This record gives sequence, C-alpha cells and structure tokens, in this order.
Amino acid sequence: MTQLRLAARLAAVLLHILAGLAICLLVFPWIGPARRMGHIQRWSRRVLRTFGVTVEHGGEPAVLPNALLVANHISWVDVFVINASYPSRFVAKSEVRGWPLIGPLSALAGTLYVARARQSDLKRTVGELARRLRAGERIACFPEGTSAAQGDLQPFRANLFESAIDAGVPVQALAVSYVDAAGAAHRSVEYIAATSLAGSMLAILVGPPIRARLHAMPALASSGATRRALALASEQQVRAALGE
Repeated sequence: MTQLRLAARLAAVLLHILAGLAICLLVFPWIGPARRMGHIQRWSRRVLRTFGVTVEHGGEPAVLPNALLVANHISWVDVFVINASYPSRFVAKSEVRGWPLIGPLSALAGTLYVARARQSDLKRTVGELARRLRAGERIACFPEGTSAAQGDLQPFRANLFESAIDAGVPVQALAVSYVDAAGAAHRSVEYIAATSLAGSMLAILVGPPIRARLHAMPALASSGATRRALALASEQQVRAALGE
C-alpha cells in the first residue's frame, strides 16, 4: 500500500469517528432506541468497509432481539462485526472509556462499563444489565474478560450471566473468527499483549483483506439455570463452533 493511499484511509477512519461523535451528540438525544440501533448498525458496517472486513454468517438463522449475547473476544473489531449484524448495547471493561476518540464514542453510544476487579462495581453492573434486559434490550458482552489470540479461547467468567437469570431472558452465544483469503487465521486482527489501538488499526489497514466469521448458537434458557452452568454451556458452544 502506498503512503498516499494509507493516509487517505487513515483520514477516512478519523472522519468516520468524528461523524459518529456528531451523530451521538446531535441526533441520539432526539430519537428512540430502535433508531439509535439503526444508526449504530450502519456506522459499524461502514467501519468494517473502511478496514477491509467482510462478514460471513453461520449457525442459527436469527439472533434473539431480547437476550444476553456472549462471544469470544479477539479484537476491538469484534464489536463492529457484531453490531453490523445484531446491534446491541455492549458491556466493556472500564479502561475502554479512556481510549482516545473511541472511549467517548462508545460512551455516547450507550456502552456500559465495568471494573471487574471491584466487586461492588460488578454487582452494580449486573443489576443495570438485568434492568435493561427486562426492558427488552439486547446486551452483548465478552465473558472471557480479555481478548485472546485465535485458537486460545479463555474460560468464560460467570458473573455477567447473573443478569440474564435475574431478567428471565435467554443467553445466546456467538463465535467470532477471522480468516484471510486462503481460509487461514488472520493474525493482523488480533488485539493482544502490548499492541496499541493505533498500532492495531494500522496493521489492519496495511494488511490483506479480512473475512470475519460470525456463528450464532442456539439460545440457552436461563430459567432454572445457574450462572456457572450458563457460562460453561455457552463456552462449550463457542469452542465447538471454533473447532477447539
């Protein structure tokens, strides 16, 4: 990729983020939740186009409109892959709030933040998730608690599953993976270790096109289940879909 083309793509990314901030500030206060999710879906699809990411779907033909979605976590790109298909309110670790541009944008878009190390904050977040699930929202989270390389799925933490039980809504798991044109794992998209957000974005922009695979599993009923049982069952679904 030439420097001129790279500069143009970086400019497109920056302008798209600024446009998203403007929509959140100027439009979101005046429209309802359904229209907000429509904006988030269209904005996410444009993010993926800008970074050369296409999405392939598999598994269940539909994802429930009111459920706790849980997915494995590989990259910041996961959020846009899921939102482009199934716009949701996301749960993120508290550090995301401080990311340049992305932090304010995610906060304005309705992201809920949790400091997992503080039990009181975790309980507050679970209560807020349950309230929003009872109100009919679709919530998405990454129960590994961190991003991991492809082929290295971490155990699902059980805490956030309590919100689905409290609200009486199902849990539906999604398996996310990224491949190149040959079908091999696409390593440029992995956001792990000491990689910076800017460095990750640059690696994706200069790398080959990415195919994101999004596989939806059958929903799990929360009634009569424990949070640990739901965490383990959804983790096993994701492992099977990823072939681990």
